[in-house]
Amino acid sequence: MTGRVVFLDRASLKAKVRRPSFASDYVEHEKTAEAQIVQRLAGATVAIINKVPMRAETLRQLPQLKMIAVAATGYDVVDVPYCKEHGIAVANIRNYAIHTVPEHAFAMILALRRNILAYRQDVENGVWNKSDQFCFFTHDIGDLHGATLGIIGEGAIGQGTAAIGRAFGMRVLFADHAPPKMDGVTFTPHNQVLAESDVISLHCPLMPATRNLIDLAAFRQMKRNALLINTARGGLVDEAALIQALEQGLIAGAGFDVLTVEPPRDGHPLLDVRRSNFILTPHVAWASDGAMQFLADQLIDNIERWAAGNPQHLVT
Repeated sequence: MTGRVVFLDRASLKAKVRRPSFASDYVEHEKTAEAQIVQRLAGATVAIINKVPMRAETLRQLPQLKMIAVAATGYDVVDVPYCKEHGIAVANIRNYAIHTVPEHAFAMILALRRNILAYRQDVENGVWNKSDQFCFFTHDIGDLHGATLGIIGEGAIGQGTAAIGRAFGMRVLFADHAPPKMDGVTFTPHNQVLAESDVISLHCPLMPATRNLIDLAAFRQMKRNALLINTARGGLVDEAALIQALEQGLIAGAGFDVLTVEPPRDGHPLLDVRRSNFILTPHVAWASDGAMQFLADQLIDNIERWAAGNPQHLVT
């Protein structure tokens, strides 16, 4: 088999990407606007995307397209029902961020639980210089040992987060949810996880059933000393409710690596949150050098195996 392969948003991946072995033509574009998609995919058999939307109205104009290779685990940018109906294979990336995302989540957890940002700010403001003893106690410091970690999403990344939590001596709870479910995992009712957890970490996909999963009612069920960590998808949390929860002290803090709109534009409310108990990073939890190279290698493996008639990681 031969065919034309086009990568529409190459700049979203900082790793070496090998040319698919079967490709008669391979083209990379650093980024692609929606208005450019059809023109750039003209005659293409395979489209490689990360965040470029592939909706029905676009796909109808690309009769030669046979596969969409998503350079990410999430594939909500693709109209999967249309692809299934029209025989377009869609493959995503599996198990590539099982170390880097949990590590990022715990970097946030540790910084917030021990109030590192607040203490660093105090040092910068000269509080230590004025102290009459060797240290000072302006902020609470909590241990992870003995605390409860609630995880929503029991896939490979959720399991990786649980493993780190157990290594710290934390009690780990997985929140119950609708099928499918991971074999061998003991689940706790969702509301119980919200009520009992000292740290809640989100690792589930964004779907209609999980959009705004954490809303104001959920925040009100949480402990006042709880932390909320989101390294999964922005739409899982009602962002206005998060701001209200922080302002009213419904939770002790939050660490977010994702937003509902990315990149955020001027005026996004979370960009204006200036609190030592809130950490916002620019969707980089997945982006360690090792994880990105693993992703890039699997991305082309997915394409080559599909071309050889032995597909892997298909979502349709």
